[in-house]
Amino acid sequence: MSGFESPIFPFTRREFIKTIAGAGIALAGGVSISAAANPTGKKLHGLSSFGDLKYDADYTVFDYASPDAPKGGVFSFSPSNWGMNQNTQTFNTLNTFVLKGAAPPRMELCFDTLMISAIDEPDAIYCSTAKTVEISEDRNSYIFELREEARFHDGSVLSAEDVVFSCNIIKEKGHPQLAQNMRDLVEIRALSDNRVELRFNGKQSDRAILAVAASVPIFSRRYYETREFDSSSLEAPLSSGQWKVGNFSAGQFIEYLRVEDYWAKDMPFARGLGHFAKLRIEFYAERTAGFEAFKKGDILWRQEFTSKVWATEYGFPAVKQGKVVQKLFPGELRPSMQGWALNTRRDKFKDVRVRRAIGLCFDFEWTNKNLFYNAYARSQSLFEKSPFKAEGIATGEELTLLKSLGDDLPQSVFGEAIMQPVSDGTGNDRANLRKAFGLFQEAGWNSKGGKLLNAQGEQFKIEFLIRSKTFEKVLGGMVANLRQLGVDVSIRLVDPSQYQARTDKFDFDIVGMALSFTASPTQNSLKQIFHSDSADLSGSRNYPGVRVKAVDQLIEKLGKVKSRDELTIIMRVMDRVLRTHQYWIPNWYSANHRVAMWDVFGWKEPKPDYAFPVEQLWWYEETKAKKIGL
Repeated sequence: MSGFESPIFPFTRREFIKTIAGAGIALAGGVSISAAANPTGKKLHGLSSFGDLKYDADYTVFDYASPDAPKGGVFSFSPSNWGMNQNTQTFNTLNTFVLKGAAPPRMELCFDTLMISAIDEPDAIYCSTAKTVEISEDRNSYIFELREEARFHDGSVLSAEDVVFSCNIIKEKGHPQLAQNMRDLVEIRALSDNRVELRFNGKQSDRAILAVAASVPIFSRRYYETREFDSSSLEAPLSSGQWKVGNFSAGQFIEYLRVEDYWAKDMPFARGLGHFAKLRIEFYAERTAGFEAFKKGDILWRQEFTSKVWATEYGFPAVKQGKVVQKLFPGELRPSMQGWALNTRRDKFKDVRVRRAIGLCFDFEWTNKNLFYNAYARSQSLFEKSPFKAEGIATGEELTLLKSLGDDLPQSVFGEAIMQPVSDGTGNDRANLRKAFGLFQEAGWNSKGGKLLNAQGEQFKIEFLIRSKTFEKVLGGMVANLRQLGVDVSIRLVDPSQYQARTDKFDFDIVGMALSFTASPTQNSLKQIFHSDSADLSGSRNYPGVRVKAVDQLIEKLGKVKSRDELTIIMRVMDRVLRTHQYWIPNWYSANHRVAMWDVFGWKEPKPDYAFPVEQLWWYEETKAKKIGL
């Protein structure tokens, strides 16, 4: 799963996208332009939440781009991240911007947006399809002037009416990950053929425009006059981006072709990016089949998520011959979370003591040693690897903010930030299992005849919902410990379509999730995961059904932050509160990307701090390919 703030450019693993691990960063040579103090009535080339923009109005290329890199070649890869309704195991639609259907990853690359993120800055966006953006005096309206050169792939002009149509249709029928960002957007109107105004209701966050401007794809209004926007169609939609759909076979493969005459190819926001002639994604029901395809050279690039495979299975002939290389790339400076979500919409998980008891049955120390080759560290925080992680006892501003949230907070939130239990590493830590059984008893579950029963004589049952056999082994020890306590446990492996349908409708007991947030998480992005409003919203990533008044209050406060220090305090308190409720059983994390590739690529060092879009940054080197016989 992966999670991300701007689903149009998913840079994160697994499902959502969709962050930060850097606090205040000094960027040289910029123009001061914070979200709360952006000058009004002036035509701007970029926006940033806090601090300075790295690139001034006359920039010619992003520092991480490579304008002199060769063009051509095929990038055949297994995507390491995806969002919205996308799936890496199969697909049955090319419409990735709605809830229904399973779409292939990277469809979003075919579409332009008004502005684009700079991935070497934590929270900056720059004009792309828009030439400038102008903020009204009351800061509720944003006027975008479109570039005259902007064209769809059929040669038709991209106009203000297209932007109006796109914003309205996404707000009305778009995937919740996009539509929720637009909840406070009340009017979108064309002022002329190339000027469009987005007006908010005054309740929006100062940073709401950042998500909208960089995430809403621009559709052709004329194209959809004869088509249903929210249909599950395998017709390649008309778009205007750097890539377009080429050959594909539903559920098997898809190719994206670089648009040779892309209207923006020589503009600063696009120069030096998108070097491959073709992107090709193969679809496999299991990662094992994908790995076998990689060994044969059918796939050229792969991010390895299984530590055992990384440590023990890269001894095949192509590796020994130097044709395939393994390399570590540093992870992004963005907070992330990975864990098993317990569905509190179901009565049996409503008691926090039950959730804590289940967590005690997971022996991370044994799992890390025996299955992961000690490759991981234990996750504790919802915002791991970032300054937003709560530690120790709340003091100072954190404590003051906590006390302001009301009297219904559990007292435990004022103690040490909740940490996960450490086991003896045997896989069957009796002390932890005794604690777990005691918590079950306190919550009204007792043992009878080897079964854990409630007052009505019903046995406690858990079904883990998974879509990959890999997790059967990972969950094996935890399942055994739960069964030892008298819990009836099963693991349900389902096909990708069923998995997506069940998670969209919250039809599960426990399911895994992994999210990566943007560098400066916004009110709207966190509402999709932690706010009461998203608890029953189909397609949201509020898998556990979080409904906590204090968390809702903190998310509302995010809409008014004026500095990164203020943002950090709010996020730490949110982490502290959420960890107290234990909606997730935290898993593990790694500091690096483990990448295996056929040695045919070139890239620029260092990688950007806030994203790793290899398909946009790297290039194909023919001399390397010839050297290894490709």
